[in-house]
Amino acid sequence: MATSPLLDDHSGGIQHPRARKPVNPQLLRTQHDDHGLKALSGSAEGHSSGVSSGRSTPVPLDAPPSVKATSSARKHIRAQQKHRMFPTIEYAARLSHFDPKSDYRDFRGFFVLFWIGLAIMVITAVLRNLKETGYPLSFRQRTLFTENIYELALSDLLMVSSTAISLPLHKLYDGSKGVLRWGRAGIVIQSVFQMVWLFYWVNWPFLRHWTWTAQVFFTLHLLAMFMKMHSYAFYNGHLSETRRRLSALDNPRNESTAAAVKYPSSRTHLYEITQDDDTEIEQSEEERLRQLREDLALELISPLGGVTYPQNLTVRNYLDYLLLPTLCYELEYPRTEGTQWLELFYKTLAVFGCIFLLIVTSEEFIIPVLDESAPRLQNARSLGEGALVMAETVSRLLFPFMITFLLVFLVIFEYVLGAFAEITCFADRRFFADWWNSCDWLEFSREWNIPVHHFFRRHVYSASRHTLSRPFATVITFLTSALAHELVMGCITKKLRGYGFVAMMLQMPIVMVQRSRWMRGRTLLNNVLFWCSMILGLSMCKAGAC
Repeated sequence: MATSPLLDDHSGGIQHPRARKPVNPQLLRTQHDDHGLKALSGSAEGHSSGVSSGRSTPVPLDAPPSVKATSSARKHIRAQQKHRMFPTIEYAARLSHFDPKSDYRDFRGFFVLFWIGLAIMVITAVLRNLKETGYPLSFRQRTLFTENIYELALSDLLMVSSTAISLPLHKLYDGSKGVLRWGRAGIVIQSVFQMVWLFYWVNWPFLRHWTWTAQVFFTLHLLAMFMKMHSYAFYNGHLSETRRRLSALDNPRNESTAAAVKYPSSRTHLYEITQDDDTEIEQSEEERLRQLREDLALELISPLGGVTYPQNLTVRNYLDYLLLPTLCYELEYPRTEGTQWLELFYKTLAVFGCIFLLIVTSEEFIIPVLDESAPRLQNARSLGEGALVMAETVSRLLFPFMITFLLVFLVIFEYVLGAFAEITCFADRRFFADWWNSCDWLEFSREWNIPVHHFFRRHVYSASRHTLSRPFATVITFLTSALAHELVMGCITKKLRGYGFVAMMLQMPIVMVQRSRWMRGRTLLNNVLFWCSMILGLSMCKAGAC
């Protein structure tokens, strides 16, 4: 088994989840001091995600100012962390909360108890089935996992492959000096392509009449691929325009020397962002031009200093990005020294184990309840009788859906993403934070799904802030997320009734109430209310949809 210094308990280059939330958000900051960078990136050839930037090549004395600025930025990028222009995600080598080496190791007793409880549930179900049917378990949903499997695999391969069209398109934008450049028609062409792509693949499983399991898997995967494709295209489009402006400043007579716009840091909370964050500083024309060149050159180099745009525009780089467990594109990511094959085996085994437990939970505790309540709701003779049946159905679904939610969370964020992190040597394993301590839905949305939160913050919220105020940008972010959740609910129930959308949008007024002066600071009460609304919401949405 390969051993990495990043995973050594005594290494200073890895960040461990703390047993308590850090009061200072700087504690979660990427380590960019000399020692931390050596631990994170090692040599440029050893652990960078792209090709060498060629920083050992001497710069001629008569080189253009843009080349000198790029060389200067490349030399200093490892020595200091600067505020970059595009909303950059600060990746670092971090452990999962459930990793034995993390600072949450004292929490693992409850983690073990959770699995023991599930084992007791399975044993009880097996004994009951042996008594009633003579078989240990009944798998009435077997056909859901075998139908359409070959068509699903082929369609998924074609869907993922079609995202690679963004690479030649971007090379077209980057090489064009006319109307096809990114800042003109390029962004329009890319947006139209993405809308057509999304519309086609979202409708494909509905047209093919797949089972809900195949449709949910395909829809979740295509949404992830859509976010990856969007991040790749728009970040590289930004870099293309940045490089074009930097090159134009070699002859700055007819070029604007206005300061580059810098977005808020990823460590800044949404409510801390003001409308106008820039301060006017009196500078000479020469000093302003030098600072502008430095800012633009810095933007073209990865945070780890190993890759410079456009050296990343390769098929290998794009395929590597597709496999990485992240939705936000960067020129380079922190890597471990190698794959731990035993850890990969355990995570793969855990994926199948969680799927087995999901099937047992559904077969024994969810499907029978829904089968029993559906005719009773249809034959209810009064509103009161119908409400009583609905209340009984919801109460019987509370515990099974809580178990289902926790298993889905574990299989995706701890095991599937963890397995892909091992395969690709992706060092940042912080795919979730301690969302179970959340006091409101806004905090939960930040911490239970960090990859999606990074995407929405970077490509939806920050993009909306160009023209919209902070409250409207927040509404747009929630609206986009609610539409995606309703689409997934529609794939499960084959009905678009809007329950998932309404439940998502109701989170905003609930957050306002929980952050009011009457509720603010009541941590225990808010956490209890969060869990109650979580468990009730899942059961009510499923009972109402069926």
